[in-house]
Amino acid sequence: MSNLKGRDLLGIADLSSDELNQLLTLAKSLKVGDPGPDFSQKSLGLLFKKASTRTRVSFSVAMHQLRGHVIDLYPNVTQVSRGEPVEDTARVLDRYVDVLAIRTFDQSELETFAKYCQIPIINALTDLEHPCQTIADLQTVAETFGKVAGLTMTYVGDGNNVAHSLMLGCALVGMNVRVAAPAGFLPDPTIVAQAEAIAKQVNNSEVIVTNDPKAAVEGAQAIYTDVWASMGQESEADDRIPVFKSYQVNQELMALADKEAIVLHCLPAHRGEEITAEVIEGAQSRVWDQAENRLHAQKALLVSVL
Repeated sequence: MSNLKGRDLLGIADLSSDELNQLLTLAKSLKVGDPGPDFSQKSLGLLFKKASTRTRVSFSVAMHQLRGHVIDLYPNVTQVSRGEPVEDTARVLDRYVDVLAIRTFDQSELETFAKYCQIPIINALTDLEHPCQTIADLQTVAETFGKVAGLTMTYVGDGNNVAHSLMLGCALVGMNVRVAAPAGFLPDPTIVAQAEAIAKQVNNSEVIVTNDPKAAVEGAQAIYTDVWASMGQESEADDRIPVFKSYQVNQELMALADKEAIVLHCLPAHRGEEITAEVIEGAQSRVWDQAENRLHAQKALLVSVL
């Protein structure tokens, strides 16, 4: 993976099809015991403006397991909270750490860091994309079925940042991808067009966006959902419930999927809303394996960019 050394990951499509598949292979190797390189002289900076459990902990543990150092750059205890320009923060951190993972709201802020830093910048979630999550998602599918190409992933719910990266990532590895969302909550048309172009280029896999969750789920091998109101949209949560009610992943919906289908959720989950307790705790759920794979996928990414 030396071709990724020093590169940014601002979105999942920053990777080629081959590079994403190689990352999945490396993540698998690291998971089963490959110790990885010694990063005892390397430091990872975490600059998170949004709350995080899985992303923060998995990045931290991954770097510790690689014998590196982690510096948690909480905005409220740095000059970021006092309005220091992004350009200035970026140029200073570039002199201190070897890689920077950023969780923020606007994708443009991430792009500014990338412009002013020579070190690799990793998107740890923005309102546009969540590429690290997608790498772990695809790793989980590969573990379950022994492959990803030719399978069908269906995402049901809000066409948000997770849906965006998932569409692009599936297209890159040759998976069919379907997104079912209510009118007004469909994924960004620019992302849809990008996914369609990638899918055609890689192996002409299917990219479908629809308002019909039942049609989207039919015969699919992986059923994926996320909360109906993402971070920053909490005030809209109650109003969204009636709009999304028919998009709940429940046993009735799962009955339409492939009989061997698995269930995925990036967490945190609101049982009784986007997914039922019966499904997330059921035999088809791979949610906890998926959460664990955030560690291995991000370790593979750190190894590659460093």
